[in-house]
Amino acid sequence: MEEFRRAYSRLCKESGTEPQETVLQQLHQLPQGRLDLATQSLTVDTCRALGKLLQKESLLTELILSDCMLSEEGATLLLQGLCVNTAVRFLDLKGNNLRAAGAEALAKLLRQNKSIQSLTLEWNNLGTWDEAFATFCGALAANGALRQLDLRNNQINHKGAEELALALKSNASLQQLDLRWNHIGLLGGRALVNCLPSNRTLWKLELAGNNIPGDILRAVEQAMDHNQDRQTVFRESQARAQVLSKEVRHLREEKSKQFLDLMETIDRQREEMARSSKASAARVGQLQEALNERHSIINSLKAKLLMTEAALALSEQKAQDLGELLATTEQEQRSLVQRQAKEHRLEQQEAAERESKLLRDLSAANEKNLLLRNQVDELERKVKSQQEQLFLTKTELTNTTAELKMRAIQAEERLELEKNRSRQSLEDAEHLRFKEVEHMTRHLEDSERAMQERVQRLEAARLSLEEELSRVKAAALTERSQAEEELIKAKNQVRLEEQQHQAHLEEKLRLLAQARDEAQSTCLQQKQTVADAQARASQLGMQVESLRRRLEELQQELSNKDQEKVAEVTRVRLELQEQNGRLQAELTAQEALKEKAAALERQLKVIASDHREALLDRESENASLREKLRLKEAEIARIRDEEAQRASFLQNAVLAYVQGSPLRTLSPKK
Repeated sequence: MEEFRRAYSRLCKESGTEPQETVLQQLHQLPQGRLDLATQSLTVDTCRALGKLLQKESLLTELILSDCMLSEEGATLLLQGLCVNTAVRFLDLKGNNLRAAGAEALAKLLRQNKSIQSLTLEWNNLGTWDEAFATFCGALAANGALRQLDLRNNQINHKGAEELALALKSNASLQQLDLRWNHIGLLGGRALVNCLPSNRTLWKLELAGNNIPGDILRAVEQAMDHNQDRQTVFRESQARAQVLSKEVRHLREEKSKQFLDLMETIDRQREEMARSSKASAARVGQLQEALNERHSIINSLKAKLLMTEAALALSEQKAQDLGELLATTEQEQRSLVQRQAKEHRLEQQEAAERESKLLRDLSAANEKNLLLRNQVDELERKVKSQQEQLFLTKTELTNTTAELKMRAIQAEERLELEKNRSRQSLEDAEHLRFKEVEHMTRHLEDSERAMQERVQRLEAARLSLEEELSRVKAAALTERSQAEEELIKAKNQVRLEEQQHQAHLEEKLRLLAQARDEAQSTCLQQKQTVADAQARASQLGMQVESLRRRLEELQQELSNKDQEKVAEVTRVRLELQEQNGRLQAELTAQEALKEKAAALERQLKVIASDHREALLDRESENASLREKLRLKEAEIARIRDEEAQRASFLQNAVLAYVQGSPLRTLSPKK
């Protein structure tokens, strides 16, 4: 309130007037959120400053201006400031002699302000001017925030009551209305009773001291009781609806949490599958590197085969050279036959010895040839065993491929079944898993194709080796025949050539043994890769099985949650049915009350017909009494005007005394 006090002083100084000391004292003593200026005579300048402050004040909730002797201009300035205010909830304007201008300002306030809930207008003269009070009632009909209205002692007649009745038909927020000690009378009471069936929010209406018959007062009390019961039922239904909405909100939050948990698990599974796919890609890269190494080994074997072919070509060229040498030697021998005819006889004995030696050498050569044949047979058996191993590896590959295909088919069928069982939220994950399974099957098929190509290449290498062996055999036979002829003709040359050829053959056999060992090592490595692929396939199958189990668990959890949801919904439905039953019982009770009210209305009609004659008799008396009342009201109005003039004179005198100026300078102009 200190800021409010400083702002009030500043505005008064800006307008060229001094702030009222009494107002400053009250502002200094007031608690937070409440402004009480009761019984303080407020000037127009003070009202103007307060109106400007109330336009921007957001902490003030209660404003009490009772018995402040407000003038018409001061009241309009204050109410104009309150039109824009959004914080004031309680407004008290008791005993301020508000008239036509005040009623119009109040009408503007009710049309523009949306925060005031309680308005006290006791001891004013709002009902004296019919048109101004009609505008006030029209604004009340359009207002949707006011809950309590006090109009006691406001000179409201039956016309004002009719305007209030029209306003109450349209108003949907007013709950308490106090009209005691006015001049509503019989006609005004009937108008109010007729408007009450269309108003469902008003549950308290005070009409004492208005010359209204008792039957109308009882009808008003019955209508108020009915509205009060309706309000209690409405509040109970609102409380139940809030409880149900809270439960539904709690269920939605739980469902959203469960859905988020499910999405987190799905994301984790996706991350795991991505990691597994990365690992499989790395494994595939390793296998590809191994394949590249095998290709390099096969290329080296091909190079070695080319080298052996070149060596065979060199041996064939050497054989041709030896044939040419043999031809030259034959010619020389023919020329020397005649020369050696004489010496032949002498050398027959030496020839016989030589023949025996040659026979021994031939037997040794034959033995060596047999050993070579045995070695060739052993090589053939080894090649056959390698062929059998290759065949076994082929069968194992076909079996593994068939098993992998069967597993892939089974996995695809399981995935399709799980897709049909799972919901729409898991279709993307299932689709990704299916794609990964297809990718793995394609990868396995590619690896199978690569293995088959390797086997074909090995078979081609084996066939080339067999052809080379056959060529070697043929060359050995030809060389053996040539060696026999050369042994007969030239022993030393044959021995040297046999030694060279034997060394060459031993080198070839060593190379063939190395090639065989390398082929066996490649077969073992291929078997190892096949075993690794099978292990990988088994791991993938286990992963697919674990994923399937996880999906089954998630489906079980979803089914459990659905069952809980169904149980909760059934429970809520039962509660709603019970509430509907109770409401129906209440409706039946209300219908019974309506029937009782109709019976009472019929009784009232009978009583009204009985009392009409008495009323007609009393109307004449009322006319005379009204004339007397009119005269008394005129006298009271004259007395009030005199009192108001005296009060204004007294106010001016007090102001003149306080401000230190003469009375004539501050007296208001008439």
